[in-house]
Amino acid sequence: MTAAALTGRDSDIDVVRTFLADASVSGAALLLTGEPGVGKTVLLDAAYDAAMAAGIRVLRAAGVGFEADVSFSGLNQVLLPLGEELVELNAAYRDALKVALGLIAGPPSDQLVVSNATLALLRQATAARPLLVIIDDLPGLDRASALVFGFVARRLSGSRVGFLAAARTGSETLFDGGLPGHEVRPLDGPAAADLISARFPDLAPAVRRRVLAEAQGNPLALLELPLTLNAAQRRALAALPRILPLSGRLHALFTSRASDLPAPTRYLLLLAALEGSGDLAVLQAAAGRREIDDLAPAEQAGLVYVEKETGRLAFRHPLIRSAVVELSVSQDMRRAHRALAAQLDDQPERQAWHLANAALGPDGEVAGLLERVARETLRRGDAAEAVTALLRSAQLSPRGSQRGLRLAEVACLSATVTGELPQARRLLADARQATADLDRSLHASVATAHLLLNSDGDIDTVHGRLVDAIRKTAGPHQADDPALASWLHTMVMVCSFGGRPDLWRPFDETIASIRPRVPADFDLLVRTYADPVRSAMPVLDQLDAAISGLPDEPDQWRVLIISSAAVHTDRLAGCREALRRLARDGREGAAVLPVLSALTLLCLDAFMAGRWDDAQRLADECLAAARAHSYPLRAWMAAELQALLAAARGDQDAVRELTGQMIRWALPRGVVQAQLAAHHAATLAALGRGDFEEAFTEAAAISPPGILASHVPYALRVPMDLVEAAVRTGRQREAAAHVAAMRQAGLARISPRLAMLTSACAALTAPADQAGQLFAEALAVPAADRWPFDLARVQLAYGEHLRRARATTDARAYLSAALSTFEALGAGPWVIRTGNELRASGLAAVRADGHRIATLTAQEHQVAALAASGLTNKQIGERLYLSHRTVAAHLYQIFPRLGITSRAALRDALTTVAS
Repeated sequence: MTAAALTGRDSDIDVVRTFLADASVSGAALLLTGEPGVGKTVLLDAAYDAAMAAGIRVLRAAGVGFEADVSFSGLNQVLLPLGEELVELNAAYRDALKVALGLIAGPPSDQLVVSNATLALLRQATAARPLLVIIDDLPGLDRASALVFGFVARRLSGSRVGFLAAARTGSETLFDGGLPGHEVRPLDGPAAADLISARFPDLAPAVRRRVLAEAQGNPLALLELPLTLNAAQRRALAALPRILPLSGRLHALFTSRASDLPAPTRYLLLLAALEGSGDLAVLQAAAGRREIDDLAPAEQAGLVYVEKETGRLAFRHPLIRSAVVELSVSQDMRRAHRALAAQLDDQPERQAWHLANAALGPDGEVAGLLERVARETLRRGDAAEAVTALLRSAQLSPRGSQRGLRLAEVACLSATVTGELPQARRLLADARQATADLDRSLHASVATAHLLLNSDGDIDTVHGRLVDAIRKTAGPHQADDPALASWLHTMVMVCSFGGRPDLWRPFDETIASIRPRVPADFDLLVRTYADPVRSAMPVLDQLDAAISGLPDEPDQWRVLIISSAAVHTDRLAGCREALRRLARDGREGAAVLPVLSALTLLCLDAFMAGRWDDAQRLADECLAAARAHSYPLRAWMAAELQALLAAARGDQDAVRELTGQMIRWALPRGVVQAQLAAHHAATLAALGRGDFEEAFTEAAAISPPGILASHVPYALRVPMDLVEAAVRTGRQREAAAHVAAMRQAGLARISPRLAMLTSACAALTAPADQAGQLFAEALAVPAADRWPFDLARVQLAYGEHLRRARATTDARAYLSAALSTFEALGAGPWVIRTGNELRASGLAAVRADGHRIATLTAQEHQVAALAASGLTNKQIGERLYLSHRTVAAHLYQIFPRLGITSRAALRDALTTVAS
């Protein structure tokens, strides 16, 4: 037996083993009972294997329905292998059995004679070793055989014969009473989850939960129900049927009792199955002239019952509902759906689905109802159900433009929510066949935009198509138009990725045409995301109020809009719990792209908050999901976060690989934002290894000195990077110009982080006698510790200033605080930089674990880091304004201090020092 087959059956196996032990010594009988599919046959198989392994002889039979009228057919299955033992019986018993088994012709013997002969034969067969008789589906035996085995099973004491049989709970047998029994119960929750996970590891969590609920621990149902679903349903990319279909095996098990019921009873059962809630008043009203009492035969058959607590009708097992539906003809199904719809005026969503299921052909009114259902379902975050509803709405739409527009909307959802680009492509093709006027569809333009950007399309082409689509629609545009909302969100993404101010002009024109006004949340997003330096300030209070309401916000789209508005204003921490809830719920459903958005935002929040291990896990998950769904548009965003972490931790090879991938993808498509993201990671990596010239070049590519580039939010990521690199490379004028631009823009009013960095940048460019006060102001900013990496960098800069001013005691305090943070974060290059500064102040740097850090001066570390990166002595000298002989001398002293003998070992040695 496989491990999966016996999952959760330890206690049942123990019962069987105990029975075998008793039976092989002194004879015993055991009757296993349980619902269909619960695993009785599996336990009989386990008993067979255990008996054979123990040297017990096994005789096996099973009830066969079509042989139920053939007397002694079951007895024949069991005793036929005992031919040699049969000839040794006394003549009376031998002849009685031969006639009963059909081996010879003759007058039938008395039932009691056959029973005693069978008992004698079984006892005789145990002369050499114990014997086990196994009978599956006992009620399926013919009556004559059942009487014999009932007689035998009660008279095994003192023999070495075991009798093990199985029967469905509630089935009629001739064994009732007088035999030991064991009920095989459904699997408990953990065992059921283990079984389905082992057999179907790729089943989406939401689908797994549905199957677990429907199966109710029935092992056969757990193993068969997923097989009736298609690939999209198993992955939660398509909605599951309201009543799950049955496999052939489940159909055979669960329809047998329902198929023999009277027609009125079956129709009432169908109403109950389709209605779902068990409301007897609704069922009676829908039944019309039929009496609810017609359900009595179904109750007597054990199919349904009335719950005492609620007074509602319930099925004994959820799969009985499926069986009832599968037994019904389409005419009855449509009639039942119409009858139920007539009773649900107060529940428009359920009513719409019943009407849709009752429809024979196109029905514009029902299609409109389902379209509204789809929108509401999507707002609740159930993307797969929304796609199903909208697709059914399109199918019910009369042929022409309305059907095409609805198919385009389904394509849009597939491309922007569920992450099914192939499906979006197919649906767009279907929409074009349905209507020739698809160029006016904003949903079609959005779906096309995502298809292009995730293949070989470029920003300008996509932008042009979106602009053409909006200009072909009649204005003014209505704020509550869902097609417009999809267009606006996609246009924000395209313009942001494009990174050019000119891309935003058609977007601004559209915003100005919206009536009665732009939705408040979207206005927040535009003002804080597109160009936060120039437009975020007036709406920050409004943004804070919106963020405060996110913990209780059920609308996933509103959570994402507000959280996106929080990105460049350093307010993601307030969105954290809502985003975690969205990601958790979304992982279990079909909303792939909202989950990717939530993961990206959570990763950025974790990086800024100093939870770098969490950030790495989230970035890895996001990248894997983006690649799994063939979404390079989202993959580069995850790669950006991985590159930032690699840069901060000093993994130069990873930075080069990741930024290279991003640029190779972004350049031909004109995705400037991805290129800026690569510059950001490269800037941080260069600062960490002390290559300030490269850091300046990379940071200036994002935002030139003295300019906070228009519509480039990344300018708010690197202000201190640019100023520090400029100061360290002798570009004092450029550094001062950038500080002036930061102050003029009022960055300090946007967030505590930017307030801290503004003061710190001013300190880096100020005269020595003013710098200390500015550094102190930076470190005194309230809540600055919410950004530990940025805070530690300011502490490092202040410590460096104090050391140069010969205030070594104060310098050590700030440098030690920075070192502690860098060590906790795992920011290796920054640990080395800070450790070198501490040593220069006369204090040996000590790691958190108490070990001293290898002693290198600041200049020695710079030389070592550049040599480890592959530069020659001459190249290092040119960067540091040293002669190549001085560089060689430094390396001569560094090697023994680090315990190495060659340049090739420098990188590992520096990493060890950092850790």
